[in-house]
Amino acid sequence: MDARLNFFGDPAVGQVLKPFMAAGKAIKSLPLPASTHELVALRVSQINGCAFCIDMHTKEAEAAGETSVRLHLVAGWREATVFTDAERAALELAEQGTRVADGAGGVDDEVWAAAAKHYDDEQLAALVAMIAFMNAANRLNVITRQPAGGYKAGQLH
Repeated sequence: MDARLNFFGDPAVGQVLKPFMAAGKAIKSLPLPASTHELVALRVSQINGCAFCIDMHTKEAEAAGETSVRLHLVAGWREATVFTDAERAALELAEQGTRVADGAGGVDDEVWAAAAKHYDDEQLAALVAMIAFMNAANRLNVITRQPAGGYKAGQLH
């Protein structure tokens, strides 16, 4: 499959994507555990069906030392016993933040409170920014049919 747009070869597209990618790097530098960052990115990408991002975040998580068992269980995290309470809170926040159109109230107070129990304000800001960024990145990739499978860990960092 060929992508509809060449994100890195077309100068016009690059004008938009370079600042967008810089925002992603800034978000990644915020004080959120790397494992949480990758698990959230992976779960948002699974929900949105973004194969490119699923490929990327699986490989980035593996490179950072994440286990294959945990990566395989992200889609079924509620029933899996391998995630901490903090990770569960982040994954629930990611799901509700991604599926805002499915719930009349967006992220409910109980989910926010669970996340706030485990993360300070700076980390919550990082989570919210990460969820929003991943949703935007997923849409860019899905709309333009970016192919998956060839990503190498560190390629975009």
